[in-house]
Amino acid sequence: MSGLRTLFKRFQSECETSDRHEDPELRSQYYKSMHGAAYNAVLDLFSSSEYEVISESKERGEVTVRKNGTPRLFIVATVITVRPLETAVDFKVSADKGKVLGTYNVLKAQIRHYYGRLDSKLTKVK
Repeated sequence: MSGLRTLFKRFQSECETSDRHEDPELRSQYYKSMHGAAYNAVLDLFSSSEYEVISESKERGEVTVRKNGTPRLFIVATVITVRPLETAVDFKVSADKGKVLGTYNVLKAQIRHYYGRLDSKLTKVK
């Protein structure tokens, strides 16, 4: 049954992180940072020309982005203050079009890429 579930997951067109995700690579990341610094670091992820920031709300800690090019993605990044110097960052990434071999692995790789870039800018909570 788990093999069938893995096969179906491969063809999902969205991927998101959460605190209790079954996949350790897709668990929320926590950083030793104030909300403003983490929010600006997330905004900086999407500063290149291939990204178009659709909306942003610093108060809610939410950035909505469209990634042009291949693959075309819709991204929602959320920055949440947990404690005064601890901030969580979550991503939800969805694809406009599916791929023959599935899009889930591509979406997961994008999230891992974003977390990797954040890890180089912010200090991770152990």
